[in-house]
Amino acid sequence: MERYARLIMHHRKAVLVGWVVLTLVGFVSASQVSNRFLSQFSIPGGSAYEANVRTLHAFGSGSQPPLVLVFHSAGDVTSDPLVAKAITDAAALLPGSRSSSYASTHSDAYVSKDGHTTFAEIYPAGVISGFDAPTKIHDQVRAAVHGDLAGSPITFNLTGLDPLRAAAAGGGSGGPSILVEALIGGAGALIILLFVFGTLPAVAMPLLVALASIMTTFTAIWALTYITDVSLVVQFLVSLVGLGIAIDYALLMIFRFREELEHGRSVEDATIAMTVHAGRSVIVSGSTVAVGLVSMVIIPLPFIRSIGLGGMLIPVVSVIAALTILPAALSLLGHRINRLRVMPRRLLGAVDTETGFWNRWSGAVTRRPLIAFLAGLAVVALLLIPALKLNPSEAQAKNLPGSGDAVNGRILLERSGIGDGVLKPYDILIEGASPTLAATVAGDVARAPGIAAAAAPASWQHGTTSIVEAFGTVDASSEQAKSIISGLQHTTLPAIQSRAGGGARITLGGVAPEERDFVHAVYGKFPYVLLFVIVLTYVLLARAFRSLVLPLKAVILNLISLGAAYGIVVFIFQQGHGSKPIWGLDATQAVIAWIPLMIFAFLYGLSMDYEVFMLSRIREAYDETGDTSTAVRLGLARTGKLVTSAALVLMFAFFTLSTGPGPDIKQFGIGCAAGIVVDATLIRGVLVPSVICLLGRWNWIFPQRAARLLMVDARPVPEASGD
Repeated sequence: MERYARLIMHHRKAVLVGWVVLTLVGFVSASQVSNRFLSQFSIPGGSAYEANVRTLHAFGSGSQPPLVLVFHSAGDVTSDPLVAKAITDAAALLPGSRSSSYASTHSDAYVSKDGHTTFAEIYPAGVISGFDAPTKIHDQVRAAVHGDLAGSPITFNLTGLDPLRAAAAGGGSGGPSILVEALIGGAGALIILLFVFGTLPAVAMPLLVALASIMTTFTAIWALTYITDVSLVVQFLVSLVGLGIAIDYALLMIFRFREELEHGRSVEDATIAMTVHAGRSVIVSGSTVAVGLVSMVIIPLPFIRSIGLGGMLIPVVSVIAALTILPAALSLLGHRINRLRVMPRRLLGAVDTETGFWNRWSGAVTRRPLIAFLAGLAVVALLLIPALKLNPSEAQAKNLPGSGDAVNGRILLERSGIGDGVLKPYDILIEGASPTLAATVAGDVARAPGIAAAAAPASWQHGTTSIVEAFGTVDASSEQAKSIISGLQHTTLPAIQSRAGGGARITLGGVAPEERDFVHAVYGKFPYVLLFVIVLTYVLLARAFRSLVLPLKAVILNLISLGAAYGIVVFIFQQGHGSKPIWGLDATQAVIAWIPLMIFAFLYGLSMDYEVFMLSRIREAYDETGDTSTAVRLGLARTGKLVTSAALVLMFAFFTLSTGPGPDIKQFGIGCAAGIVVDATLIRGVLVPSVICLLGRWNWIFPQRAARLLMVDARPVPEASGD
């Protein structure tokens, strides 16, 4: 590393010019790559997903949830011919759509028991473009139907999963743009950096490194899109994770550079020391972040695998940027890094990291490690209890926030006794059978547990392929619906197919069963993801810290930190403690299915960053002193301000994201923000130092056999002096 540092300093102007060019190219790449992202999800091998694909191929619709038209009158709503005309006109606005109603089936499945309320389902043609279906068509449908019903006593509401999501998003797209997120995150980082460094050059450097990293990552991802599909989610990873880890690494290195200058080293020596010590920490940290993201390739879903591959580029580019830009720039700046002060020294605290609050705090923890450990463990236990009740699933319709026509329509369905089950119907695809089988299937399915009614629209028959539509007694995203879907897939439909014979194929499709396919595909493989990350992280940390115990402790505490983040999300949103008064959400009884996975992808590597920052200084101090308590005190004192500053930058970005509309954005933002705060304070500030103190010399166990296996030198451990 020393020779590398000298090489960078020797060619520093060329290095900086090169990064300026890469950054400018990145702006062009960012504008081009947005058109190449994969915006569709697929679940290869998923029974319901494959059924929906075949339905789309045969009928031209079925990949999107239906729009639900709700009509209500004081009399028999089905006797008014205006209702049938309104449904026909609404369907005509969606060319290629497929619809069902009382008018087309004469089935009581579409009418309330008192006859005052009826509904129609319209399945839009094609596939969803992006994450949210277009909302303009909703207004067009409303206008057309209201025009048909003008002067009629019949009331009308347009609801359905997509209109309800649009209402939850305030009629918008569901959250701030990537540019807005980056600007908000950058503004928050700027404020925090002002209080951390107080001088313009020191504040500017992390932001410039982040800018170069983010823009260059877009170039790398643009190139990746020509090799494989890359999910649209990756651009959010670049803007948020890229900003956070680039600033984290810059903070680590600038802290070390200023510390070396403060201790009287020359600019050249300070740059070399920074690169040798902080640079190694950056490499290890970047490796752990990359491991957390690349582990996504284990999950058998193409778009999640692409998130892993694309996300892996973020820490790789950030590490390269930090290890090249900072040695080059800081060797040029030298002592000018501390000039142009914009904040009074008294607001910044001591430059010497071994004095001040963190020195006092580390002293308190190392003097009473058992008390600190038990206190921290008690708080962690309280946070982990709700995590045991985590229910990864889509939110029920009644728990989606918002107001207006779509919500009023949903409420009317509930009050009329029809219920929320019609918002996500179960579509039974029948292939290779006579059209007359559809009516038989509808009758049998209607008698299945959890099914309120079923119908076989005549227009939903193409040759030997037909569809039966069934409505559950409960919302298809509820906990009870899991057993309904399982019963249909494994009991009811196989029995019907067996009786039908003749090569008939009967498969359950629809939005809700496909969502269950997603949950099974993701969380069925999640243990393997965890195992992959744990093993690889352990090996990386064992090599870095020359210890068999420290990496084990790091992995365990990192998983505890992740569990605490899950517990906070469950406590607030799934159980509803504070979600209504603060975020306007009722208890969802579920955490959106993709949220735990993405929180894991974000938090595992980011929180391990802080672990690496701290353990690197503790290991370094132990090699100098040979005393565990002294090493912990010095390590925590030297990194406490760094870790909390880096965590505040990320917390601000994620918390700002949580103010966006929609329960998914809120859950994700709060989960990441809370997880980072818990990790940087409770885990790194209390549990890590207290556990290391309690373990004493066990921390430094590293047999020669392990050293040879990991291909690293096992340095002799200094004699202990009191631990």
